[in-house]
Amino acid sequence: MPISSAAGRFAPSPTGELHVGNLRTALLAWLFARSTGRRFLLRMEDLDRVRSGAEAAQLRDLTAVGLDWDGEIIRQTERTEIYLDAIAGLRRAGLVYECFCTRREVAEAASAPHAPPGAYPGTCRHLTEEQRARRRRERPAALRLRSEVNEFTVTDELHGSYTSAVDDLVLLRNDGVPSYNLAVVLDDALQGIDQVVRGDDLLSSAPRQAYLGSLLGLPPVSYAHVPLALNTAGQRLAKRDGAVTLQDLAAAGLDADAVRTLILGSLGLPGNLSDALAGFSPARIPLEPWIFDPAQETTPHPPSLVNPRP
Repeated sequence: MPISSAAGRFAPSPTGELHVGNLRTALLAWLFARSTGRRFLLRMEDLDRVRSGAEAAQLRDLTAVGLDWDGEIIRQTERTEIYLDAIAGLRRAGLVYECFCTRREVAEAASAPHAPPGAYPGTCRHLTEEQRARRRRERPAALRLRSEVNEFTVTDELHGSYTSAVDDLVLLRNDGVPSYNLAVVLDDALQGIDQVVRGDDLLSSAPRQAYLGSLLGLPPVSYAHVPLALNTAGQRLAKRDGAVTLQDLAAAGLDADAVRTLILGSLGLPGNLSDALAGFSPARIPLEPWIFDPAQETTPHPPSLVNPRP
């Protein structure tokens, strides 16, 4: 499959409605792409369980805040053969092995002293063929990457040089579904996406994904991991926090234009997308999280704005 010209993207999982934090990330990804002359693509990362009607609702909300995108929407469930072909290539290179560990076993092993959070310690890496044959009778195997490095470094536009551990990440789950880490790396490359703008909760995933991309011979991408929206308790924003979706905020008196103005205001930008694009600079993006309080924002007084970096 040929690699397309340069692009940025927004890639939600269709598990429910987008909240204002998701929309803020989408707006930032759009601003990054459009301000650099890139195409802006949408991809539905639907490998995990999805909710009926969620994709249509997400597209409706993205359109409502004024976003547009180029080309057709890609869905990961339609690209399984691409992922399996890549795994086959890695397997031929001796970079894949079977793993029979349960999630609990991985969690308990990864909690050992000096292990980075969530890192796989290689429990199944050196099993003999006899041991693997016995374990196959007990449960189906996942496929893991046989990593040849312990860490990898990427450069992020907001965070600078960032190094993190690289473990033997899952390539294919034991239910036969390709992993997110594999799919996102391949999709970005094959869609011509060379600019990845997403929430900073995924910053620690960037080195392992960049390393996997290098093994697959794919071109590197530039990263910008942007701050999340949090609730007043400092936790990731979620539906349980009240009026955080466009539908809920509309019921509370804020239409989509007002929500867009609110989000762009949190970035120190004017509420009109054209004006926001003209004034956009990555160097001025606030690095602190955006604290969103639905009770405050749906009252009649103007919202307070986060001061951008000078």
